[in-house]
Amino acid sequence: MKDFEIFNHTADTGIIAYGDSINKAFANAAKALFSLIGEFGNDTEKILHRDIVLTAPDQESLLVKWLNELIYIFDTENIIFTKFNITKLSKTYLIARSYGEKIDSSRHQLKNGVKAATYHMLKIDKINGYRVQVLFDI
Repeated sequence: MKDFEIFNHTADTGIIAYGDSINKAFANAAKALFSLIGEFGNDTEKILHRDIVLTAPDQESLLVKWLNELIYIFDTENIIFTKFNITKLSKTYLIARSYGEKIDSSRHQLKNGVKAATYHMLKIDKINGYRVQVLFDI
């Protein structure tokens, strides 16, 4: 099973992420987000981490909040994440640790400025595992 795919939608870009568990689908959505932001390669180090704890009224809102928190950390701390360990995920609660490093312009190629995950066309499906769909405002 592939981790994710990217699709274009008018002025936005969307991702569909897959996982055999909802935790894996959320982690693969985060990987897809950072693939939109830049090309970071396998040599990106996991020397920094950020713990993220979020609550939301439902799982769809939690997915948007999760991705927007990662965008916020990227924008404010210049950290790119390449590994995501989601330790607790319910319909309304998420605990995760994201690993990465500071942007190094000599090694990291930035592609797109991602402004936010949106609620437009947002979906979480359970069909042969999990599938999540998110559109990003670019």
